[in-house]
Amino acid sequence: MTTMARTITVEGREIALDPEGYLVSLADWTPAVAEALASEEGRALSAAHWEVLTVLRDFYQRYEAAPAMRPLVKAVRQALGEEKGSSIYLMRLFPESPAKVGARLAGLPKPTNCL
Repeated sequence: MTTMARTITVEGREIALDPEGYLVSLADWTPAVAEALASEEGRALSAAHWEVLTVLRDFYQRYEAAPAMRPLVKAVRQALGEEKGSSIYLMRLFPESPAKVGARLAGLPKPTNCL
């Protein structure tokens, strides 16, 4: 069980976040929640960000786990092609950590192999 550290209000709903900013309840995720989380970080989500968030959500639906960096690169390559399926491309979108930040914005738990 994840503990709540704070909440954000999105479309009139209180969304519980854990101490690292991940959703306490994955069922709370909506595109508006992703936009609110990104906005808190000073990030505007582009179409390229949304493509990766969609790949992350599809990966989670299939494997019931958020991918660490290497599986994320492979999943993006398979879904979006060679040009986008590289760690350099993902680092441009999510400079801090593509797997961690992407998972958080996609409403997924923190990848297990990420520090």
